[in-house]
Amino acid sequence: MLPLEGITVVSVEQAVAAPLATRQLAELGARVIKVERPGGDFARRYDRTVKGLSSHFVWLNRSKESVVLDLKKEAAREVLRRLISRADVFVQNLAPGAAERLGFGARRLGEEHPRLVACSISGYGYSGPYRDRKAYDLLVQCEAGLLSITGTEETPSKVGISVADIAAGMYAYSGILAALFRRERTGEGAALEVSLFEALSEWMGYPLYYTLYGGRQPPRTGAEHAAIAPYGPYRCSGGTVFLGIQNEREWERFCGEVLGRPGLAGDPRFADNPSRVANRGELREEIEAVFGRLSPEEVEGRLEAAGIASARLRDVEGLIGHPQLEARGRWREVCSPAGPLRALLPPVLFGEEPAMGPVPEAGEHTVRVLRELGFAPREAERLARDLG
Repeated sequence: MLPLEGITVVSVEQAVAAPLATRQLAELGARVIKVERPGGDFARRYDRTVKGLSSHFVWLNRSKESVVLDLKKEAAREVLRRLISRADVFVQNLAPGAAERLGFGARRLGEEHPRLVACSISGYGYSGPYRDRKAYDLLVQCEAGLLSITGTEETPSKVGISVADIAAGMYAYSGILAALFRRERTGEGAALEVSLFEALSEWMGYPLYYTLYGGRQPPRTGAEHAAIAPYGPYRCSGGTVFLGIQNEREWERFCGEVLGRPGLAGDPRFADNPSRVANRGELREEIEAVFGRLSPEEVEGRLEAAGIASARLRDVEGLIGHPQLEARGRWREVCSPAGPLRALLPPVLFGEEPAMGPVPEAGEHTVRVLRELGFAPREAERLARDLG
């Protein structure tokens, strides 16, 4: 039995944050009914790279049922009210205030359904001067200071994935799980609020405290670590190796067993991590003077023998063909409107296969869900046409 079997989730969702949260609930066994606008979630049209489907949508929306409702229409809102009355969880990431105007605010739903777990996801929260700002991922990365610490000294850079959306989706997911656990003990539902900005602000914890108490923020250091050295890419003969030193024991082993220069560990310029960071340029010269005579394979062999962490710089194709994913059997196949697609298993497993269902077409399940709500077959078909 999957952990969330018997749990029903209704989600008025779009884009990334809410769909990420609900997909993970679905793969723990919950039934997830995705309510889409007429024409479908706009993330369906971000690109056409997955056999004509959007890469974002395929990633975020397998294992769900799709119902299309035009919530500007009262009949559609009545259908959503019926769905929520049967649900354990309601998720929405409409613009701030939109759910309330439609009659689906968390406070009202909590009064009508005391056991319901209602989760609202927004860009900046439901109060404050940024409440009504549009919150696309890049813009939230800017406001949270992430671009100021990412990139090279000359060029600030965005993170290459939708990190603000992902952070909010993960907090929504974990918050919903915690609320369901509490409900099992108390019988009480919950009203949860998650914002992209506050989720990413939490993930900025190390640079935040570094700046708050250090008087200056960590510098942008490209692929190196701003506060640990040596940690990052180092040139060899014919390539580059990434390595990371976490403590003084590793530093001493690195000097003696990898560089063949045990005396370097006691050099005052490199005696502890703050000193190594302060003298990062000289440290690089010392390391690359040795690495420059060795191939990447030779350097990796020495690092492995000394127990020093290292990695290869892989591209996305390298991830797809990664031997660790292959060895652990992490690939599966899921159905979609475009045919079978490869998909990775979710990170958390419960000793059995997760519920990795198909990627739905927009409105694929509208008629079936309407019939479950008590509408006769012809009426359900008519409503599906009228409300979508």
